[in-house]
Parts: sequence; structure tokens; C-alpha cells
Amino acid sequence: MKDQPHIPSASQTLGPFFHFALTANTALGRMAGPDARGERIHLTVRLLDADGAPVEDGMIELWQADANGKYCHPEDARDMPSDMDLCGFGRMATDQHGRCVFETVRPGRVPASNGSQQAPHINVIVLARGLLLPLFTRIYFHGDPANTEDPALAHVPEPRRATLLAHPDPNRPGAWNFDIHLAGECETVFFDL
Repeated sequence: MKDQPHIPSASQTLGPFFHFALTANTALGRMAGPDARGERIHLTVRLLDADGAPVEDGMIELWQADANGKYCHPEDARDMPSDMDLCGFGRMATDQHGRCVFETVRPGRVPASNGSQQAPHINVIVLARGLLLPLFTRIYFHGDPANTEDPALAHVPEPRRATLLAHPDPNRPGAWNFDIHLAGECETVFFDL
């Protein structure tokens, strides 16, 4: 046995069993408590496959800073208080329409590694059946003037930046919509982390 070569086991795709344990707590869609500071928003995320069909058994995780740009995490060691009524983390399963809705606040700007300020954004992890690894992307807010200064967006080719923008819902004040396309012509920009 000792001299036998090591052979890697076969890869497996993620899922489809998220609904049994990881998404059972629907309260994880309510990231902001009633006293959270900042502009309250309802963010609808829709997960779509290469053909534009909804992915109904995916899982979306969000991680964000509070309205002042402070993460509720020990690694954000800046000397400023974080909003204790905003957990900054959310996790939801997608429904039969590929959607999930998060209640949160619009995040503030956070420092970039080069010392500049990033535009307000929400970090996203996508897990779904058929993926070998999770996908990482970001949600920026359409029309935010800070988007032009964001160092991560600056690395994305101009025609592809639109795939990272949430848009306000014209029929619901305080609501934003963001589509994640896993592949195809409108594929969302994913980051290699």
C-alpha cells in the first residue's frame, strides 16, 4: 500500500441538497434588523442558466458592509463601530423562478487594498447543481457615482460591467433587482478568488 501511487478521486458537482440544511433558516434573508442604519432595500437576486431559464435549486450567499462601510467581522479592525443591527451576511435558496429576496441596507464604501475607496457593493457567492466550485461576484448599484472610481470595476472590460449592476425596481420604491447569468451571452462577471 505504501508504494502505491496516489490517485485523486473524481470531482463532484455541488448540490442539489442545499434546501435540506443550508437554507432551512429563512431568517438569513433578513440581514438588517429594524434599527439598522442606512437606506433600507429589498434586493431580489435571480439566478439564470445559459438559456435564461431560472435555476430553482441554487443558493445565494451575500456578505456586505454596513451603511458606514464597516464589516461586522473581526478582520475589519478599523477603529469605528459597526452597526450591530446589521449582520452583513445572508443566505437564501432560489425559488421555482430562480429568485430570492434579501432585506438589507445599501452598504457604504470600504477601503481597497491600494488605499482608495471601493464603490458600495455586496459580495456574492453562488452555489448550484452542476458547479464544481462556488462562483464569486459582486453587486454594485446602477447610477452610483462611486462606480467610476472602484478599482475592481476598473479591471472589468467596459461592456461587461453592466453584468455587475443591480437596477432599481420602477414599481417598488426601495427595491433593487440583480440577475446572475451562469453562462451564455449575458454571463455575469465572476472573480477568481
